[in-house]
Amino acid sequence: MPEAEEIVREQGVHGGIGVGELDLDGLDGGVLSLTPAPGGPPIAAGEVYVLVRLRGRPVGTVIGRVRAGEDAAEVLAAAARKQLAGHVPEDRAERSGSTALARLPRATVVVATRERAGQLARALDSLLVQDHPDYEIVVVDNNPVTAQTRELVENGYAARGVRYVREPVPGLAAAHNRGVAVAEGTILAFTDDDVVADGRWLSSLAAPFALDPGLACVTGLILPARLRTPAQILLESHGGFTKGFAPRRFDPARPPADEPLFPFTAGRFGSGANMAFRADALRAVGGFDPATGTGTPARGGDDLYAFARIVVAGHRLGYTPEALVWHHHRETWQDLENQAYGYGAGLTAYLTALLVRRPGLLPALLRRLPRGAAHALTISAHREAGEQSVPGEHGAQDYPWPRGLSRLERRGMLYGPLGYLRARYRVRGLRRPWEPTR
Repeated sequence: MPEAEEIVREQGVHGGIGVGELDLDGLDGGVLSLTPAPGGPPIAAGEVYVLVRLRGRPVGTVIGRVRAGEDAAEVLAAAARKQLAGHVPEDRAERSGSTALARLPRATVVVATRERAGQLARALDSLLVQDHPDYEIVVVDNNPVTAQTRELVENGYAARGVRYVREPVPGLAAAHNRGVAVAEGTILAFTDDDVVADGRWLSSLAAPFALDPGLACVTGLILPARLRTPAQILLESHGGFTKGFAPRRFDPARPPADEPLFPFTAGRFGSGANMAFRADALRAVGGFDPATGTGTPARGGDDLYAFARIVVAGHRLGYTPEALVWHHHRETWQDLENQAYGYGAGLTAYLTALLVRRPGLLPALLRRLPRGAAHALTISAHREAGEQSVPGEHGAQDYPWPRGLSRLERRGMLYGPLGYLRARYRVRGLRRPWEPTR
């Protein structure tokens, strides 16, 4: 039996964990609704992980056990009141925090994809029903080997305004740069083909830009769409992609006290499946480094590089949990191993990219190197049960993080600089697609 399955089954979880959304009329109020995660099966008996909303606003996640014959909504509401007590500010449900839709800037949503037409269709369906009043969707087909993506867009989505663009250079960053080049919006939002976006995702992601002219990047909340396999459960129980439920601002003029490695821990800012930039700011810093990202020898780091470049250029970066997407985690143990290695490689690849393109940052990085090394060892360390919550910050069960995955992550960190240099050699001479030809 694979290691991940052994770990999860030891905790008594058989057949996965249900995923849903629970909306309450205040933390002590009644249940407004309980629904499955988008496209998911109905909530049934067993372990259930829910996003808790207070009158629509995401405030936390909890996990509860529903027994046969019980009212799932009441059981999960009781778990939410218990597990979230003291974690949700009193005024959280009352603050509007959003901007009138009519004032939102025009946005472009860029979805890079490669040979995953079925998943892409699901993502596009969710993106086409956003409440943002003025946006476009651009699908970038990265180094395709078949015509499936083009045919899907042209036959099923072009009539609804979705644009198809082909990018022959392999790599997620190159695909994103192609999207930047053709985008018409003043705000550029990026997500992946394996997500389902909440109906208010884009407006929530764009609103902070309208409120703060000095903001150049905003990231949002990423939650698991399914937790049906041991690998998915294990990944989410050790952080997944979630950055919490408290809005944040990262300002280079006022480095956060709880971020001693700022801005070199860009992974704390957000993730590439849910991010947006001011178009002019992103183009001014050169966009994404085409030698980073999935599909290149660097294996990752394209989003981290862009976050760090924005902050290093003096811009503010924000995080808002109201901009929500549901992510379909990979399902197998092999997928989990690949992710662990890729995370490690992407981390050091992005740092290498940052220093290659901004060598003046080297002294600052060297000053932080001892803490940085300790941080790298910590985030990739083997963790026993009890050292990290199960899916959801306020979960009630826990699982150890396997030593094998820790070793893979550290091996990836060692490989990252070499991977970046190999990828950089492959794209030498490649100009950004929005730059004029010399």
